Amino acid sequence: MNIYVDENIPLMTVKALREKGHAVYDHRGTPIEGIPDGEFWKLVQQKRCLLITTDKGFAKHRNEGHHGILIIRLRKPNRRKIHERVMGAIN
Repeated sequence: MNIYVDENIPLMTVKALREKGHAVYDHRGTPIEGIPDGEFWKLVQQKRCLLITTDKGFAKHRNEGHHGILIIRLRKPNRRKIHERVMGAIN
């Protein structure tokens, strides 16, 4: 599966998804790190990826054509809880 992770998804999750054989895009540490959400959404759609994020603002795109949006919402988020939720959803 082609997956694009937002900057708020833990690196351990990126690694685990790649180990499962997924093509995972992550632009942390690149010149486009921190791009506005609108530009990020366009990039995700151009690459035809499932978006994984904790940013509920992307829910506004749910009625558009897309390749999937997984929004992780937790009451008290931390890297471990986000990782576990993502991996549970993907499994």
